[in-house]
Amino acid sequence: MSIFLIRHGETAGNAARILQKPDIPLSERGLAQAERVARRLASAGITAILSSDMARAAMTAQALARVTALPIRFEPLLHERNFGDLRGRPYAELDFDPFDLDYAPPNGESWPVFHARVDAAWARIQAEAAATPGHLAVVSHGLVCKSLAGRHLALPEGARVPERWENTSVTVIDARVPWRVELLNCCVHLDDLPPAAGLGIA
Repeated sequence: MSIFLIRHGETAGNAARILQKPDIPLSERGLAQAERVARRLASAGITAILSSDMARAAMTAQALARVTALPIRFEPLLHERNFGDLRGRPYAELDFDPFDLDYAPPNGESWPVFHARVDAAWARIQAEAAATPGHLAVVSHGLVCKSLAGRHLALPEGARVPERWENTSVTVIDARVPWRVELLNCCVHLDDLPPAAGLGIA
């Protein structure tokens, strides 16, 4: 069995390079991306969907739920990193790197706190995968995907953890120890869409 790790579709915040708030929805482009990844995975044998309940992830998961007729289990542990008081601010307004390893955003999560939450999310994913008779789809966020890939997954030989996780990218993980990645950050379902306008990773 496999785990299909999916990043949410594009939002206006992604395109404008803004540290996003939890309730920002998918843009029109993001909705199109979500429909495409759903069609791609409609016949993949997915029998359960686990998702962050932030709007952009939930809307992406809902597209998959429509084509598979599956319910969505929402898991707050899959939320994007909480940037606290920085949420809603454009990257261009900041005179520092909010992703610096030593930086902890006011009223947000430091890297150690965020990684500890992702560890708890990974434990939940493993439990869901073990209880799922088919494949498990997990819809989350760019930094969550990056944290999982860097600390819990066995990447293909010669592969590195991607700096950028593409919107609606699909990463396929063998749902057995050592959790080998069989497909990494793949967006072939978006090949004929115009390039994204922004590079926001959250």
